Amino acid sequence: MGPLPRTLELFYDVLSPYSWLCFEVLCRYQKIWNIKLQLQPTLIAGIMKDSGNKPPGLLPRKGQYLKSELSLLKQHFQVPLRFPKDFFSVIIEKGSVSAMRFLTAVKMENPEMLEKVSRELWMRVWSRDQDISEPQSILAAAEKAGLSAEQAQGLLEMISTAEVKKKLREVTEVACKYGERSGWALCLQP
Repeated sequence: MGPLPRTLELFYDVLSPYSWLCFEVLCRYQKIWNIKLQLQPTLIAGIMKDSGNKPPGLLPRKGQYLKSELSLLKQHFQVPLRFPKDFFSVIIEKGSVSAMRFLTAVKMENPEMLEKVSRELWMRVWSRDQDISEPQSILAAAEKAGLSAEQAQGLLEMISTAEVKKKLREVTEVACKYGERSGWALCLQP
């Protein structure tokens, strides 16, 4: 019997292409690397606010670098990443609050589906240039990932509850506190 797996938490938001790359690599190699992956839906806007950081797309030089770097990384990691046509509207204006609340509800009620639903939301925004902010878009992603229409609707109804909002806020705060310690890496943005 080999060593027990180490637990690795991935704090992520489906708006982050870097999170998606980390997510796919960690899901792909978790058995080989002997890790127990704990997915932690987090709100990147909260992390940006806490850290005083701005999204790379808002800074011209970072935006240029982002495009060239992600082009290379998508090939290397074989992830079908494509920029949304209206990047600013999708990433900055619409955001991911509803999608991340939905994933929080999935984790609370159907944790075995979290990986599949997360992947489908990333595919919608970063591969197929589809919406992830409207209720019907979230339902379509959930059903494509394997949730029944009834399950998906029940989870969607949970996103406006105080319990889900509080849980997402708490997990985001935990992610921010990790940043105060040395020797950590958060797979959200470089």
